[in-house]
Amino acid sequence: MIRQFALIALAALLPTTVLAQADATTELRDGHHYTSIAPPDRMAPMPGKIEVVEVFGYGCIHCANFQPLVNEWKTSLGGDVNFIYMPMANGGAWEAFGRAYYTAEAMGLLEKTHDAMFKAIHIDKRQFKSVADIAAFYADFGADAKTFESTMNSFAVNAKITRAKQFAPRWQVQATPTLVINGKYRLLATPESGLPGLITTANILIERERQAMNASAAK
Repeated sequence: MIRQFALIALAALLPTTVLAQADATTELRDGHHYTSIAPPDRMAPMPGKIEVVEVFGYGCIHCANFQPLVNEWKTSLGGDVNFIYMPMANGGAWEAFGRAYYTAEAMGLLEKTHDAMFKAIHIDKRQFKSVADIAAFYADFGADAKTFESTMNSFAVNAKITRAKQFAPRWQVQATPTLVINGKYRLLATPESGLPGLITTANILIERERQAMNASAAK
């Protein structure tokens, strides 16, 4: 059985001006704005790409509040950025919803269901007490419930869940949402800047990585 999450209504959207390009010269402090990961460990290395991973959970109200900002932010990221969602999968409901994410990805349903799942949990207050309840949600978007449920335990989904379980502790992820930039920097929102500040910090570190990558290519 999947434990129920405490459901809280989504907060109003924060001003979108925070998504403007950040000044790469802004001073960041390791241990405050981000924490360095040693040794660096990228999840899915791609030549010429800067990897940005959001570690999230559907039951996390902060992730739900972050998602509208992420949707806009992703449109501003350059073609040299590979953005990846990684569900936190540390057992119980976290793992069940993580399996649902990867199953929806495999079935081509994420575009229709990713935001919708946040809405179902945190606004509509839909109850998910079992895997069958999760599969029924995706059936509303065209999936066959039985096929969806069986795919949640498929070899491909098991492999992705195993990978998520490996990377979360490697990166020392302890809360969601967490951003990991190029396997080098772990970012959490700070009390003074909140979720918008998380994106600002990410933009600065992405630019730092871009400059380093360009400098290396020029040698």
